[in-house]
Amino acid sequence: MLQFSALFSRVEETILQNILGDSAIRILNLLSETGANNQNLKNIVVEMYGPYFLLRDKKIRNELIDLLKTDEVRQLYKTIEPNTNIDSWPNAKIYQALNNKNIAKGSVTEERLFEFFGLTVVPDTRPEEVFDGKVLPEYPLFEHQRIAVKKIKQILNIEPYRVLLHMPTGSGKTRTAMNIIVDHMREREPCVVVWLANSEELCEQAFQEARKAWKTLGNRHIGIYRFWGIHGLDLGDEQTKDCIIISSLAKLYSKICQGEIAFISKIGSRASLVVMDEAHQAIAPTYHLVMDSLSSMGLENKLLGLSATPGRTWNNITADQELANIFARRKVKLEVAGYKNPVDYLVEQGYLASVRYKPLEYTSESEERFDLGDMLDIPDAVLKRLGKDEQRNILILRHTELLIKRGHNRILVFAPSVECSNLLAVILRARGYKAFSVTGATPSEERNKFINEYKHTSDSPCILCNFGVLTTGFDAPKTSAAVIARPTYSLVLFSQMVGRAIRGVKAGGNKQAEIVTLVDTFLPGFESVANSFENWEDVWE
Repeated sequence: MLQFSALFSRVEETILQNILGDSAIRILNLLSETGANNQNLKNIVVEMYGPYFLLRDKKIRNELIDLLKTDEVRQLYKTIEPNTNIDSWPNAKIYQALNNKNIAKGSVTEERLFEFFGLTVVPDTRPEEVFDGKVLPEYPLFEHQRIAVKKIKQILNIEPYRVLLHMPTGSGKTRTAMNIIVDHMREREPCVVVWLANSEELCEQAFQEARKAWKTLGNRHIGIYRFWGIHGLDLGDEQTKDCIIISSLAKLYSKICQGEIAFISKIGSRASLVVMDEAHQAIAPTYHLVMDSLSSMGLENKLLGLSATPGRTWNNITADQELANIFARRKVKLEVAGYKNPVDYLVEQGYLASVRYKPLEYTSESEERFDLGDMLDIPDAVLKRLGKDEQRNILILRHTELLIKRGHNRILVFAPSVECSNLLAVILRARGYKAFSVTGATPSEERNKFINEYKHTSDSPCILCNFGVLTTGFDAPKTSAAVIARPTYSLVLFSQMVGRAIRGVKAGGNKQAEIVTLVDTFLPGFESVANSFENWEDVWE
């Protein structure tokens, strides 16, 4: 047996460069007079990726195995393959056998591998709940949310039984919608409600929120089902006649493509309410087909859309009108007497933070021009090229550090690519800050670990860099600043990124927030969430 820390202490600069990338080392050398310190880099790699990830990655694992002494490598092989006699094997054969070996995640072989390096799976520990003597509702709504619920319920009872709920980012759309769902199900027995979302993060967020809402407000035993990714749904189960189904649009669309019309018809005939999260996606042909298939089966099937940005684009009125038509041009938005824009009210009352927007213009010295034409958003090729621009990355890093100096201790950084997100987190760690990177390529257990640590309340600053996974389905109210370094044509996506950092004090967040937006001079930019809230009003009139 050999402790993992002892093995990793043997790692040389070449392996660290392979893991972290040459660009990270170069930028660190630019920002530091003493250059990148190997021991510091070793600590960063272990803290960022963890020994489990490093041993699961076959390429990295093989580089580590090659660092083992001959007696250690024999011990390792005997540990993970105890039934194989290798006494007569030459050392080279053992190294080669281990390098060629595929080790399945969760397998007995993997457990033995971890055991050899002194690693065990640490169970989750949850803080004990402290009762302070106050009795508060477990699933409350603010007054403006309760008013919206009443209006939605009235409109859903009038033909054509569809409406869109328009609430600003960070004002509690999901919780408000769950109250509507619970009221709907309490009034009908049996009853099926289908919740549609376009990402697994949003689906899981809705699933957990539905469980919480029904446990607190429900009046009987019902089923709440996951139907996305690897999760299936047995409509033969009697409980599926009285349930909430949380489904990804992709999962239902795949059923349609596979010709399983009877499956869709059965759900549609049972569902009396269909809820679509991020409803601005509704005009996409695939999503439109799913909604039509579900909401046209029953006589009074109701359709509720949810969005902070009730438009598909920022400059295509035809697409925006099509979206409004799907919901019969009926929209309920937060309205507060005496306020022209409800965002101003939400800020004044402490539901949203008061936001300072700081644009940072950046022009690359070697700026490569792209013909973006009529593209709906910035192509991946452009985003990846921006992510490799070292001067641009240095600008992001400097302003992230300035946010820390101004007192922000929970900061989100929206990077333009996976590689850039990882690079920024590595450099911030090397410069002494607690930083993580979360992307679609991050293993789920590592992602959960990083997010939970980021959410954990402490006085020390923590930065969460990400690409593509934290715009929706992510809730960390203590976040008080964001660096938006991922350019977009989408006012919807911009609003979602801003929304992660503007929770107010009454919503568990902050009094003030700061949004730093990197504006690439050859790409468009946006101003504020308050402006975006009113952007599509004329389309719905």
